[in-house]
Amino acid sequence: MTDQDQGADGDRLTTRETAERLGVKPETVYAYVSRGQLGSRRDPGGRGSTFDAGEVDALVRRGRRQAAAAGDGTPVVRTGITLIDKDRYYFRGVDATELARRHHYEEIADWLWTGTLERGIRFTAPPEPLAAARRAVEALPAHSGSADRLRVAAVAAAAADPLRFDLSPSAVTGVGRMLIPTLVDALPVIGTAHGGEDRLAVRLWSRLTARQPDEPSLRALDLALSLLIDHDLAASTLAVRVAASARAHPYAVVSAGLGALDGPLHGAASGLAHRMLAEVLERGSAAPVVADHLRAGRRVPGLGHRLYPARDPRAEALFGALAEIPDARPSLEAAREVEATAAGQTDLHANVDLALAALSVSAGMAAEAGETVFAVARTAGWIAHALEEYDERPLRMRPSGRYNGPRPPRPVP
Repeated sequence: MTDQDQGADGDRLTTRETAERLGVKPETVYAYVSRGQLGSRRDPGGRGSTFDAGEVDALVRRGRRQAAAAGDGTPVVRTGITLIDKDRYYFRGVDATELARRHHYEEIADWLWTGTLERGIRFTAPPEPLAAARRAVEALPAHSGSADRLRVAAVAAAAADPLRFDLSPSAVTGVGRMLIPTLVDALPVIGTAHGGEDRLAVRLWSRLTARQPDEPSLRALDLALSLLIDHDLAASTLAVRVAASARAHPYAVVSAGLGALDGPLHGAASGLAHRMLAEVLERGSAAPVVADHLRAGRRVPGLGHRLYPARDPRAEALFGALAEIPDARPSLEAAREVEATAAGQTDLHANVDLALAALSVSAGMAAEAGETVFAVARTAGWIAHALEEYDERPLRMRPSGRYNGPRPPRPVP
């Protein structure tokens, strides 16, 4: 008999009773114990663990208070992936910018999924899903954008995987290691691969620009990917959690994220900043460009972030990498000039979209390149959130609507 089959003893609860009271899986109860959020005690009979009912109820109340703290009605989701605090952000408690400076994208992604950092890990795309993804991408109209290509590549790769409904952690992480390189390698090649290396950033570079990269440029792209892996519950990540709550398979979860990402207020924001920087360089000054945006009542692209009252640490880290690239100096100076010019009208600072735009402009990439980098990078974070959500109670991300239409009964039209 396991501890989940026992009855409660006095004010102590079995694992099953604790899980039901918290609204989580039994496995998640032990995750709370490992995080120090809940205490446990071995049953005197040696048949399992028991939990103090008062402590469990207090944890339930804390969760309700956290939900109520979002007074605008926004749901609060417990997550152990990303913390944003005092103009810094952390992946599982580790400073994300320092992590990105010391490790490659694939290493960080795999560590985020498994808790184990494997140096030198490389993600590779299996032949069959990659062939299916490439055929789907090639069938798109010539004017299709990178967001279109990534979405159909994800769907095609899913169709080629008959085991996609396996939601075990090992299977989901396996999908992550396979799907991310499939998305990259399914994109059409613009340039030539650099030195035959198999790093993801190297392969992505050849899909973004025809220019030959140097090592600092590749490092800047790898840094951008690493910095953008996750950023708490952005709109696309919330869509991912909803899909995972309904037990959609990981390919469908990533497709949900890609769908939410395809908008000017999220993934495509760097494209607006790219066009602005290109105009600044063409006109030789940021002042008239910024003035045009303000005169038209538009926000200046690439400035401000509601989660960072001061500076966006992702932007500062990427600007630092770009400073090591001589060819990036004009676009970097243009970005800094935009920030300084706008400072007379607003106290908003450069965000990561402006830094991405400085990278894409300096490397001769298309305006949508930043969106491609964002989507590929964030796929790792979406997989991490899917793993977390699969461990929660199914369909918990199902709010109730507040009907405000005509009151029934009404005649049939």
